[in-house]
Amino acid sequence: MYAGTRFATTLLAALTLLTIPHMLHAQTSQPQAQQAIETAVQSELAAAKNDHSNWRYRDSDVGPDKNAIYDQIETPQGSLKRMIELNGQPLTGQARADETDRIAEYVNDPAEQAKRHKAAAHDDAQAETLLKMLPTAFLWTIASETPEYLTLDYRPNPAFDPPDYEARVMGTMAGQVIIAREGNRIRTLRGSLTQDVKFGFGLFGRLNQGGTFDIERRQIIPGHWQITESHVHIGGRALLFKNIGQQDDEVKTDWHPSPAHTRHEAEDILRDSK
Repeated sequence: MYAGTRFATTLLAALTLLTIPHMLHAQTSQPQAQQAIETAVQSELAAAKNDHSNWRYRDSDVGPDKNAIYDQIETPQGSLKRMIELNGQPLTGQARADETDRIAEYVNDPAEQAKRHKAAAHDDAQAETLLKMLPTAFLWTIASETPEYLTLDYRPNPAFDPPDYEARVMGTMAGQVIIAREGNRIRTLRGSLTQDVKFGFGLFGRLNQGGTFDIERRQIIPGHWQITESHVHIGGRALLFKNIGQQDDEVKTDWHPSPAHTRHEAEDILRDSK
């Protein structure tokens, strides 16, 4: 999974829960804003096609059930990650041994690797389709400009006709995109759910108005952009009062070119990670 599709896949994950469109009065995008988002999308698609870099970084992932830090290594064969801290404490003893066993089991399981590869390829294809739809799924206006950045506001386009179930996510969000003028790369994508989303007239579930996501990207080295933060906070209720939604804050730091070319090399390096 390359840099551009990582970005789009994270967006897809943030929006997948939001599947019921709402309508606005017919309007059009500002021409300059429309051109800017179209150019940015083309830049991201080109990056996804041409950037084959792999990285090592620290991944802090905070959710409702745990606060974990991982050492993650990407390789041409796929990624491996090792948990090194849990709830503020370094892993020691049996917990470290369990992580070693978990990684070894995966590295020596071709069937599980193939399963994950297939799932990732499916996500990448969906994410690319979603990225291509951004210019037409929303109405775009310019919010502010600086010499370095262009900030666009977006809101649902009532003329957008989603071609499939996944594309219906395009009708639920409003927010902002910040584009870095150098390279026309998307730096920030944030949005919020503008109204309650009901399933089966509310009988089977509801997502709450105000659910948000924020994806932050930064240039790790010249020409190479990566997601450095993602924050997703979406809540609601499902049938029988079960909580649904996603609450997750992920921050990636300490980026370096990957030292591994294979999963086995990554496994060896991660074995001593602390």
